[in-house]
Order: sequence, then C-alpha cells, then structure tokens
Amino acid sequence: MTLPPEDAPEEYLVSPKLITHLLELRRRLLQSVLALFLVFACLFPFQNRLFELLALPMIRRLPSGSSMIATGVVSPFMTPMKLALVAALFLCVPVFLYHLWRFISPALYKSERRLFLPLLVSSVVLFYSGVAFAYFVLFPVAFAFLTSAAPEGVRVMTDINAYLDFVLTIFFAFGVAFEVPVVIVLAVWAGITSPGKLKKLRPYALVGAFIVGFILAPPDVISMTLLALPIYLLYELGMVMARFLVPGSREVDAQHEQEQGR
Repeated sequence: MTLPPEDAPEEYLVSPKLITHLLELRRRLLQSVLALFLVFACLFPFQNRLFELLALPMIRRLPSGSSMIATGVVSPFMTPMKLALVAALFLCVPVFLYHLWRFISPALYKSERRLFLPLLVSSVVLFYSGVAFAYFVLFPVAFAFLTSAAPEGVRVMTDINAYLDFVLTIFFAFGVAFEVPVVIVLAVWAGITSPGKLKKLRPYALVGAFIVGFILAPPDVISMTLLALPIYLLYELGMVMARFLVPGSREVDAQHEQEQGR
C-alpha cells in the first residue's frame, strides 16, 4: 500500500485525529478480548461444576430414577465448555461497557454524560437481575410444572445441550425484558414520550406486561404472572428514573397539563 503524496487533495488524506480514534478503539477492543480470554481460562477448569449449578433447578425436580442425558458424542465436553464461554462473556460485560464508556465519553456533552453513565450501570444491573430472577424464581416453578406435565409412560430425561440452549434463551429474554426502565428513559430523552403520558398508559402497560409474560414464560399461569408483575413494576421504575435523569421532563408534563386545562 503506497502513501498518498504530500500534494494530494485533502479528501484523499486521512485525518490524524481519525487515526488516533481508530488506534484507541483497537486498543480497547484488544483489552476487552484479553479480559474475556483470561476469565474463560479461569472458568475452564470448573466448567463441569458450572453446569452442575446451572442444572440444579432441573435436577431437583426430575422424577425419581431420572437424570439428565447427553445424546451427542462430544456433548459431555462441549456443552460445559460452551457454558464456560458464555459465563465468561456474562462476567465481562462490565469490562466491555467500561471500555465503551471510556471511548465515547470524550465526545459527549456534560449533560449527556450525566444521563448515559447511570444508564450504562443500570442496564448491567437490570440485565443481571433478570437472569437472577429467572434462575432463582422462575426455574423452580417452571420446571416443577413441566416435569409434572409429562404424559403417563413418558420418562423425563432432558438432554444437556438442549437444556443449556433453553436456559440461555430464557436468561437472555429475561435480561432484555428487565431493561424496560432504560428503554423508557431513552424514549423520554428522545422526546418520543414523557412521564405524564406514560402514566396515562398504565392499563395498557399492564396488559402488555402479561402479553410479554405469555410469550416468554413457560405455559403456566404462575410463571407468566411471575414475569408480568416485575415487568410492570419496572415500567413504574422507568417513569421515576426518567423524571430524575432527563432534564426538562417535568416541565414538559407541566406544560402539557396547562394546555389540557385550557
């Protein structure tokens, strides 16, 4: 690759500032990948123990004499290793977001930094909370229902790879579902809505929460309710966060109320 001559047109020259940003982005990407590799290397010797902990809600509710099985030739090795890699990604999310924040924060205004830093922290906490809720609250109820719903003569023996895929899907779905407050704050910040308007939509939010619970949760009323109620409470939390984090949201509501009073 040849360098452009010094008298080349300006549009053919690469800005030194752009090169600096690219080098900074590469450095932070490499540090993120290195952190992921180190965490995975630490978790790899304990991959079987990790799977035992993950499978505990299911194993406790299997009928007497049943156990989890591995139908694939390499499943006994690859499934726990896959879990160790996913767990490393899961644990490294704060590291990834830290490097993302350090990369974009110099380009943000002070008001934008006051908004996005709490949102980044909140998004991590809420995602972890959704995963913890699924593991500690939903799984015991859902697996008790699913194992008891097997037809007569059918012996429940879950494949470990299918179980891991199911659990990771539920974890991701619940983690995303618990991001409702962050979505609300961003919508208010973008001017799409306001806390006052969201208050009037509470009945629809409650119905929507039960629809989400019907889609994501296992097909029993208790599991759907266990997911729907936290989502609705997070909707209420999102309105509170928007009032405190988004400048001018209260003034917009006050102006809207005055216009309606006229």
